[in-house]
Amino acid sequence: MKNVADFLKKILLVIELIFAIIYINQDKVLFFGVVAGDQITKAIVMRSMVPGESIPIVQDIFHLTYVLNPGAAFGILSNQRMFLLVTGAALILATVYFYPLLKKSDTFLRFGATAILSGAVANLIDRVQTGYVVDFFDFRIWPVFNIADIAIVIGMGFMIYAIIFRLDTSKVEGAEQ
Repeated sequence: MKNVADFLKKILLVIELIFAIIYINQDKVLFFGVVAGDQITKAIVMRSMVPGESIPIVQDIFHLTYVLNPGAAFGILSNQRMFLLVTGAALILATVYFYPLLKKSDTFLRFGATAILSGAVANLIDRVQTGYVVDFFDFRIWPVFNIADIAIVIGMGFMIYAIIFRLDTSKVEGAEQ
């Protein structure tokens, strides 16, 4: 019985350690989780489907549709690869530059920026490798998208929420009293 108790204590210690690491490195977990999840799901789609193929999951509501998107969200700026590469790289550099300030800021603002960055990096990986972004979630009433796009939209939502409801403008330098 003592061995079982010791074993359970070790398991609980490992779980506690994992949660401590996640709590300390939440931004890194979010960033690498989004990038890895996005790239893994895209690899599965590319290996198991051909471009243009659509698999109904819920007929006429939700399909997995393999699309090669040469543009940005909703296909805008189609075939503007160099512009999209430079813009993506600039976003990454700006986020890295301002990260020390973000780290000290509101949690929602920081997580929003991290989610946007992870989505941008994941889609930038596709652009660098192939010139296209792989999209596959197809709800038939919305343009086809991927996990990176979801992270970008959720990140924007977090940032808008933080800016409107959580940031204390009286603490901003130069703000009028």
